[in-house]
Amino acid sequence: MVVIARGMWPTAWGNARFTARGALPSSIKNSIMGLFDALLGHASEVTSDDIQKEYGTLLAPSETVERAYKLVRDLFIFTNKRMILVDKQGITGRKVKYHSIPYRSITHFSIETSGTFDLDAELKIWISGTEKPIEKTFNKSLNVYGLQALLAEYVLR
Repeated sequence: MVVIARGMWPTAWGNARFTARGALPSSIKNSIMGLFDALLGHASEVTSDDIQKEYGTLLAPSETVERAYKLVRDLFIFTNKRMILVDKQGITGRKVKYHSIPYRSITHFSIETSGTFDLDAELKIWISGTEKPIEKTFNKSLNVYGLQALLAEYVLR
């Protein structure tokens, strides 16, 4: 638990109230943890409707977004036909690399769940013809079992 003494609130937080123990309000704590996750490179889930609207031009007519994960500026999109890795490059992020991976190209994958001291979950995906896997780290709030079930459904077809 993070505790801040009275009078130590940054002005941007305005008139935030203390709890009985003087802990940060949950909205501020969640914002701070989200910032730490982004800085550490941990991905979190994004709504598929938002991704469908924003990246719809990349999709085939019969393709829909099943799940999507944001990692700082980059995206990891799972559709009903393929995986799309969106890599925003440069300082402004104007240059974007889209890496499309059909599920049939995935030879195997592994998921490591978060533990007591290791607060992040990891996903590794091996693509045919490559030696090193694609690796992504997710925060502990992500349901890695749902992600594993989604991958298994499409890879095992």
